[in-house]
Amino acid sequence: MNTADPPADSMLLKIDLAYHRLEKALNYVAATFLFSLMLLACAEVVARKLFNSPIHGQADLVEIAIPTMGFFGLAYCQRVAGHVRMEIVVNMLKGRAFWLFEFISNLATIIICGLMIYGSYYHFLRAYEIGDSTMDVELPIWPAKLIITIGFCMLMGRLIISFFGYIQMLQNPNGPVYAVPRSPDIEEIAEAEAMAARDAISDEDVEEELERESRIGSRQNGERR
Repeated sequence: MNTADPPADSMLLKIDLAYHRLEKALNYVAATFLFSLMLLACAEVVARKLFNSPIHGQADLVEIAIPTMGFFGLAYCQRVAGHVRMEIVVNMLKGRAFWLFEFISNLATIIICGLMIYGSYYHFLRAYEIGDSTMDVELPIWPAKLIITIGFCMLMGRLIISFFGYIQMLQNPNGPVYAVPRSPDIEEIAEAEAMAARDAISDEDVEEELERESRIGSRQNGERR
């Protein structure tokens, strides 16, 4: 796969990078909610065990916050090719055949995502109109359902950008790859793991390990004599 740098003046590239900044921002929001729920769960356990006073409405807060963690990260995960999929057949394709398969897959996902947007918005609107709420402290449910719709809309935006990216790759299969999700090759995964392992071991650790092995070797040689 071509890893050449994309043209800096490409409008599609500028849109892709700008949209990716928005995706990362929402992903940080989702991570913040995840961390907050972790703190809430710890506080609930401590309050229940030590003070025999559980946090009122804790389950309702979790119910409201969970959609944020899941759906605000949809588009970001799509951008970095993080969604789970089977690639046994796809990896056997090369050139224009590969990009044609990805284009068809992306188009099918756009259709499905459009249906999900329609369905989630309908459920949000119904919850908003009837004033649906949680069972315990009666928190309104419609914000959580609206978050689901927003998450699918963000995913739709990413899919549309990828749609034009795949058209570009179909026209020039050997051109630079950008504005489309790109799964790392086996070689890239191995190289990334090797770099992570090298970063995890500092130079001082290596020197200490070599010195320790040298002392052990010297001790063994002395015992042999």
